[in-house]
Amino acid sequence: MSNLNEETILTVRHWTDSLFSFTATRSPSFRFVNGQFTMIGLQIDRKPLLRAYSMVSTNYDEELEFLSIKVPDGPLTSRLQHIVEGDRILVSKKPTGTLVLDNLLPGRNLYLLSTGTGLAPFMSIIRDPETYDKYERIVLAHGCRSVAELAYRDLIARELTDDEYLGELISEKLIYYPTVTREPFRHQGRITDLIDSGQLFEDIGQPGYDPDRDRVMLCGSPQMLSDLKIRLLDQGFTEGASGKPASFVIEKAFVEH
Repeated sequence: MSNLNEETILTVRHWTDSLFSFTATRSPSFRFVNGQFTMIGLQIDRKPLLRAYSMVSTNYDEELEFLSIKVPDGPLTSRLQHIVEGDRILVSKKPTGTLVLDNLLPGRNLYLLSTGTGLAPFMSIIRDPETYDKYERIVLAHGCRSVAELAYRDLIARELTDDEYLGELISEKLIYYPTVTREPFRHQGRITDLIDSGQLFEDIGQPGYDPDRDRVMLCGSPQMLSDLKIRLLDQGFTEGASGKPASFVIEKAFVEH
């Protein structure tokens, strides 16, 4: 277990019957870049059971925060969803991931397109001062089935604009676009459909994205990633990776837990 830290659960929040988040202590030696993920999990039958989770927390926060679905028969989340304050979790010492700013070429606008728990890495990116240094506008789109699943909605829409250090930049540059598919809400529909119809761009007052000036990060369901990747490639975007920056990047590490 030399590559794992053992951390203590500090808080747990159950957003819905199928979604929860939690915070944990953070080893001073654990360093990461905003947007990265690491392996976390539990000790089961004296063996570590681990899955990939993006950090919701930023690299300057003293605590770690993670967002998780609940899969009733999931090897990890069937157990993880029952954690309480004071429990212990395992956190890998080796964060990684493609959703980091350095994997994108310079651009004017940054689109962060997410579904479900794919929001997690973007929560750290929208609280990173470097994001606002690099881009004139940041668009965070988050698609879910229900309004209750729009985790961190109040934090993004209200509290962040009051942040002592970033509040003014966030007010000026961040556009938050939550949308749901199964109940009435001010934005309704799948992100892919809203992009195809042009409704998303009309709602935020933008002409649509352009590979010459816009950069895109994708994190969410496999279907959403596949659909949007095809659309981006067709429009002339190129996919980036670590050490090979381009105009869009995808996080592919996540599976059902």
